[in-house]
Amino acid sequence: MNVCVIGSGYVGLVTGACFAEFGVQVVCVDKDADKVEMLRQGQMPIYEPGLEDLVARNVREGRLSFTTDTAEAVRTSLVVFIAVPTPAAPDGSTDLRFIEAVSREIGVNLDGYKVIITKSTVPVGTSEKVRGWIEEELANRNESTRFSVGSNPEFLREGAAIGDFMRPDRIVIGTEDEQSTAIIQDLYRPLYLNETPVVITNVPTAELTKYAANAFLATKISFPKFLHAGPGYGGSCFPKDTLSVAHFARSAGDGFEIVEAVIRVNERQRLRMVEKIVDAVGGDLQGKTVAMLGLSFKPETDDMRDAPSIAIIEGLVERGATVRACDPRALEEASQLFPDLVPCGDAYQAAEGADVLVVMTEWNQYRMLDLDRLKSLLAQPSIVDLRNVYSPASVIAAGFSYRSVGR
Repeated sequence: MNVCVIGSGYVGLVTGACFAEFGVQVVCVDKDADKVEMLRQGQMPIYEPGLEDLVARNVREGRLSFTTDTAEAVRTSLVVFIAVPTPAAPDGSTDLRFIEAVSREIGVNLDGYKVIITKSTVPVGTSEKVRGWIEEELANRNESTRFSVGSNPEFLREGAAIGDFMRPDRIVIGTEDEQSTAIIQDLYRPLYLNETPVVITNVPTAELTKYAANAFLATKISFPKFLHAGPGYGGSCFPKDTLSVAHFARSAGDGFEIVEAVIRVNERQRLRMVEKIVDAVGGDLQGKTVAMLGLSFKPETDDMRDAPSIAIIEGLVERGATVRACDPRALEEASQLFPDLVPCGDAYQAAEGADVLVVMTEWNQYRMLDLDRLKSLLAQPSIVDLRNVYSPASVIAAGFSYRSVGR
């Protein structure tokens, strides 16, 4: 079975590499020629543990390739996955312009039966729009080629994506006919040996499933006892997906009040963290230096999309602070977002001369720092632990002023 994955970002690249690992012939498509060339040379545009080796092995063994030629990739594939970005629009709705562009390009090049599957997280009803856009392009060509559309949402956690794909909690397949159902089930057949639950639904239900899961998790995260207290959720999914499902509910005439409240709580949580840091330096940040450990929205990723650190750094800088920061993976991107950010190689360099040290992201290397060494480097022995990775008693006993979250 030949598979085409359009969009070689986080979801598309992981999906393509993992299907290739199953023995499927996969071509990943992207309009960014520089990215495609990087991938051909074995360089990863994102950081995900294990992904570089997985891609290299499957490229070497001839099962995985990369191209900018969407037309050829569509023509040579039976299954076409759409895995392009679906960013949030200013009103909270989902911007589908990339989905539309890909759908129309598929319609222009469709030359036989294909199964068109959205991997991107899209609002309920998007697959019908995909069908409509493809049919419009077929009509422009005076063609009536048969095809199926469906939804197969991803449930990948950044930092654990390969394991999540290979050992999923469930696979959700939303299809509209028996033929496409059988094809997608066959594609996932290697996972049947793991006794992975496969949920077959109609297409709208599959589209809704990812939003329901993310809205539920975002709600749980907003309670300190789940996934631990912290500065709020971020990343590529929860922020835009909660906004999207809330917008969808409002558009349907009935507000989703639980999710609306979660969005407000998350926004407020970031501001509360700024106030904690202000309080730690005596109420005035003007001229003060903040050492920030971690910048990505979670450990084991370089993803800065809607990371809590962004809003918190903005709040600190607005109040006159200088921010010295370190992160094992996200420092380069953060420096582009904040040109005045002082990049540091590690926690101890960041702490030099700082008035307060902030634990922002719970990377393992920040969990057992030498407190005596930190104390000797900081201008003031003050720690604000936004991830609760340290024992208050031990930090206070070492001579620090210590603030954490929810305890």
